[in-house]
Amino acid sequence: MAFDDHVRRGHPIVFGLIIGFAIIELSISAWLTARFNQHHNYPSTSVQDKTRYLLFASIWTIFFSLFYFVLFLHSPSSSVMTSVASHLIFLFVTWVFWLAGAAAITAALSGGLDCGHPGVVYCGQQNALEAFAWIEWILVFFALVFVIFRGVSAQRRGDGMRGGLISSA
Repeated sequence: MAFDDHVRRGHPIVFGLIIGFAIIELSISAWLTARFNQHHNYPSTSVQDKTRYLLFASIWTIFFSLFYFVLFLHSPSSSVMTSVASHLIFLFVTWVFWLAGAAAITAALSGGLDCGHPGVVYCGQQNALEAFAWIEWILVFFALVFVIFRGVSAQRRGDGMRGGLISSA
């Protein structure tokens, strides 16, 4: 029961961090996409495409994380949408999106840009795009690991994967 109190407090904090960093990533990727579209000065089509993909991943993460955030605040243990299985599916898909996006932008930027070279446009922003993509992936990874841990606990207490992140008793 004491662990359930930690989950009640921790879930909004973790999802708040995920949402906050996704908003930062959204801002950077939207700004870069707008600049690339306006000036046609993207370093390569690969960077342009990966930036757009990270824009999508940010929107996905913000929308669905807000959805889970509100549902958890409303009914942390009784809703099917706040179940372990629902969280596992959402976090796994989101984790895959961020892993693909972070790895793709890292490959497109060859591991990061050296801002000392002339002619590199929006160098700091592109490096920040890469960094925040990896930060978002790490946050989602730890949330996923925690939900897996809670899934094992739900299985042991007899609730199964349909059980909530916190026990209903």
